[in-house]
Parts: sequence; C-alpha cells; structure tokens
Amino acid sequence: MNREELKAIIEFAVNSEEESNAFYLEAKSKVEDSALKDLFQDLADEELEHKKFLRDFLETGADTIRISPSSDYKLAEVMEAPELTTDVTFPDAIMIAIKNEESAMYMYQGLADSCEDAEERDIFIGLKNMEQMHKTRLEEIYTNVAYREIW
Repeated sequence: MNREELKAIIEFAVNSEEESNAFYLEAKSKVEDSALKDLFQDLADEELEHKKFLRDFLETGADTIRISPSSDYKLAEVMEAPELTTDVTFPDAIMIAIKNEESAMYMYQGLADSCEDAEERDIFIGLKNMEQMHKTRLEEIYTNVAYREIW
C-alpha cells in the first residue's frame, strides 16, 4: 500500500469521525436534560479527539494503527437503540451512543474483511479497535446506570 492509499483510508476515517461528531451535537440539541446535553457534548468532543489522532497519525509517517482490542461486552448486540426524543432517558441516550459506536465498529470490520492488502486490513482493524474501545467504555457506563440496583 502506498502513502496515497493510506491517506485516503485515513481521510475516510476522519470523515466518519466528523459525522459522529455531528450526530452527537445534533443529539445534544434534541434533548432537554442538562446531564444528557453534557454527555452528548463529551461524546462529540471525543470524536474530535479521534479525528485529531488520525490527523496526527498521518503526520508521523507511520504505516499502521496499533490499538489493542478492548473487551467487548456485546451489550449492544442484544439491545435495540431507542428513538432519540427530547425526553430520552439517560440509559437510553447511552444506548443510542453505543449503537452508533457499534455501527462504526462493524463498518471498519467490513472494510477490513474486504481488503486483499494486509497493511490496509491492519489499518481498518486498528480503526475498528478504536471504535470498540469507545463502545466498551459506553457499555460500562450503561451497565452502571441502567442496572444500578444490582450494585
């Protein structure tokens, strides 16, 4: 894989991070609860941090993204995302965010699976792992909020 191909992959990922940022900002504008507004702002900010990470990656001249896979609780795989409304509950807002990260994870995995070039595949796996890390963190928050009575 040449540098231009790598740059195109990273630019695709940057655009995905920008879309996620826009999604979370839109979600923030739709909810009324101040804690949820803060949550969605934090998530939007994290997507910008991912974007910066990707831009910095290109500047380093590195040729692969090495992020170890994190635990995957598979919580999102057994739950449906609720509709985003002005009165969405905190656990439902977290589930919406989890499903958003899950979608990005699957997109990168699908791209990795379609790659014939091993280096390209490794980059997409690194991007998937980055999204999985975010999903795992959100699943931990969800578990602590939605199943509070267990603790």
